[in-house]
Amino acid sequence: MKSLAKTPLKLAALIVFVVLGVNVTASAQNPRISTAQLDGLASKATETVDLNLDESMMQLAARAFSGEDPDEIKIKDLVNHLKGIYVKSFEFETAGQYSDSDLESVRSQLRNSAWKKIFSASSKKEGGVEVYLMQIGAEITGLALLASDPKEITVVNIVGPVDLQKLSELEGHFGVPILDIDLANPKRKNQDRQE
Repeated sequence: MKSLAKTPLKLAALIVFVVLGVNVTASAQNPRISTAQLDGLASKATETVDLNLDESMMQLAARAFSGEDPDEIKIKDLVNHLKGIYVKSFEFETAGQYSDSDLESVRSQLRNSAWKKIFSASSKKEGGVEVYLMQIGAEITGLALLASDPKEITVVNIVGPVDLQKLSELEGHFGVPILDIDLANPKRKNQDRQE
């Protein structure tokens, strides 16, 4: 009788463990990164961008694109499949208004095993760019981009199924900066920058 009494308790404990484990795994693989820790930089910045487009806001914004312009049709198609676009950018009048530790708070989230750095380029004078992808199985479910130079930092987080071939079409729209990075072939572009 004792072993039968313990079985439901073991089963309940196992169910709780599995449920908690699934929640921890799901949250550990969340493609949405937090940038709230950068908000303190706004008081030092001469210009700031803080864009938070969740899925419903993106659908609303996509309606503004015409169905006639071929470029707008491509952007609308891309946006319809995404779950969110989040951009935080700060431009400063002088260098030294932020430190690398400010960006470290974002980078630490990208050290999760689901994220993989696919591109980086840096220069002590001009700053750098880092691009990370979250991939679950064969599907890319998120992208994070960190761009910095002595007077500016930008963090872009795109959530949802990302098509690298089409992603460059978002540059210059929805607050995504124009970076001239060939995401479909990041190693080639990185070699071009180093030459």
